[in-house]
Amino acid sequence: MHHSPSQGQDLLRCRTTDVEEARQVIRERFYANFIDVPDGSADFMARYDIAAFGPLTLGRLSFGAEVRIRFGELGSYHVDIPLGGHLAWRQGTRTNAIATTANAAVFQPHGNTALDRVSTDCSMLAVKIDSKALNDQLERLLGRPLRTPVVLTPDLDVAQGGGVSWVRMIRAVFDEMQAGGLLTRPMVARPVQEALLTGLLFATGHRYRDELDRPKPALRPGPVKRTVEAIRSMPQHPFTVGELAVLAGVSVRRLQEAFQQYVGMTPLAYLTDVRLICAHDELRRSAPGEVSVSEVAHRWSFDHLGRFASRYRARFGELPSQTLRSG
Repeated sequence: MHHSPSQGQDLLRCRTTDVEEARQVIRERFYANFIDVPDGSADFMARYDIAAFGPLTLGRLSFGAEVRIRFGELGSYHVDIPLGGHLAWRQGTRTNAIATTANAAVFQPHGNTALDRVSTDCSMLAVKIDSKALNDQLERLLGRPLRTPVVLTPDLDVAQGGGVSWVRMIRAVFDEMQAGGLLTRPMVARPVQEALLTGLLFATGHRYRDELDRPKPALRPGPVKRTVEAIRSMPQHPFTVGELAVLAGVSVRRLQEAFQQYVGMTPLAYLTDVRLICAHDELRRSAPGEVSVSEVAHRWSFDHLGRFASRYRARFGELPSQTLRSG
């Protein structure tokens, strides 16, 4: 096996005929998995070039033989773009889907996932996207918090339109990462990472697309920006609307009116929403036994556990205990 970093720790080049070692690299860089070679491993040769790029992981992958790969739940958004050959895949209740050089596969963070058949001649671009980063970017683009996390359509047309443009961006970034150029510098890389997240949101279908495509409303005024920044920087602080008005430099009434106009909710409702998102992120990252739901609720200033659970379920579609069990 050849398995070595290239141009620093964020880049990996791997060549191996060992199925277990191929599985281990996918586990370390992408997800836990099981690789099966139906016709035996005589022709198996995994070729991986993988680059970590902020909230994204980019890889060129091929196997030299027909393989099946099972993953379980991914925990991230993911796009597989065949550069040759094809792959049959399924996730959750979606079965018998085929990805080709004209039609990429788009996976959600939740739902058991499998590649039922990666053809012998299939090589692919694999793009893992951090779920929080993508939803945060969508919130920035919309200028408001999301009521529910984005669900992307499962197919991406990569033969025309926004899909082919996004794939060109991915390929250019990946080539530059391998060359060790300017994208290794954080100040250059960050706006490019944001562009890739934004590009995916405009290339795929989802419930927020129409809103993204509409002309943008006027920018939020200074008092609203100052209040949002204060809440996001200290979500555990016991803010009152009066204190927020002082920070914003306006009257309580004016702050309430501005928030309703530009955010679509009151300042305290926005504070609650930010706290719910923080609690959700902590529960999702934690394993059962590490923390309890009540500990997380109190840490994010929810003193009544029943009301917390009710608000949490309304916001995320599941109870906090369910999120913790799936962490």
